[in-house]
Amino acid sequence: MEYSDVYDAQRRRTGRLHLRGTPWGKGEYGLIVCVWVYDGKGRVLMTKRAPEKTFAGTWENSGGAAQAGETSLQAVARELFEETGIRARQQEFELIGTRRNKDVFFDFYCLKRDVPLEQVVLLPGETVEAGWFTFREVHQMIRRRQICRVIARQYLRQEKLLKERLEPGYK
Repeated sequence: MEYSDVYDAQRRRTGRLHLRGTPWGKGEYGLIVCVWVYDGKGRVLMTKRAPEKTFAGTWENSGGAAQAGETSLQAVARELFEETGIRARQQEFELIGTRRNKDVFFDFYCLKRDVPLEQVVLLPGETVEAGWFTFREVHQMIRRRQICRVIARQYLRQEKLLKERLEPGYK
């Protein structure tokens, strides 16, 4: 069983816990973290979701729910390691955005890390493949619906911020 902290609308921890897979109460919020790993050469790292997951076989960036007691940075470092085997210190992550929907706060990060694909460690039951993709390739994947639709929308909202980091000289 996996628990997460319950936050209020002002993003303060309430002291209550939420069991994963159960409905959120009115005025209760969870915390989801996501990270775009970029290589400094104009590519982002994405992983393909395992067949047993929702949105099976689609590509995404690394991320997931913060566990009870974790800060956003602790959660993003843990999720990245669990899904790819990439270790990063909390201070290496750059927050590029935060938003809230009906029951979740989302924190979006980026991290510069050039890791050969053969060093990426996939998590059984979570990820089945990894790849580095250019902006053009990501757009092609979105058009072909190869990227999870939630991640595709997030990517399109954050593309300009990512390009500023990924493509030297981008304006």
